[in-house]
Amino acid sequence: MLDAVVALVAGLLVVAGILVMLGPQTTALLRRIRAAQPPRRGPRSSRAARQRDSVPPALNPKTQRVLVSATRLATWLRAHGHDEVARELRAAAARLATDEPSGLYAMQTALRRVRTLELTDRNAAERLRLLTVDLRKAVQDRFEQLELLPFGRI
Repeated sequence: MLDAVVALVAGLLVVAGILVMLGPQTTALLRRIRAAQPPRRGPRSSRAARQRDSVPPALNPKTQRVLVSATRLATWLRAHGHDEVARELRAAAARLATDEPSGLYAMQTALRRVRTLELTDRNAAERLRLLTVDLRKAVQDRFEQLELLPFGRI
């Protein structure tokens, strides 16, 4: 029994020594080993993959919120026949994904343009107002976080 404990401790010391010699490369090596394992299949992994595809993971959460709000508003505008404004919102969102400050300013310009739209249907006008308020708040939050002040009222 004592021989087994001594062998186990000696083995752990050898492994610890190897990890110390590898240094910072240890985590990269462990990631490679994990990646070599076959992926687990299941309903949970496929659902998570679909959720990750909606927004690029490298973006700030508040930037992601702006993109999601802009997409909702652009989709709604396109469904209600305002293709040009929807296209402008989508272009601003694309710019936001590559260059945040200029994308945020483009989003402000698009929001000003949305404000000029007039709808005769009261329910549609209220839905447009709610979507616009959500996007405006998300843009202002990101402006404040990036400290791109002063910014005018949208």
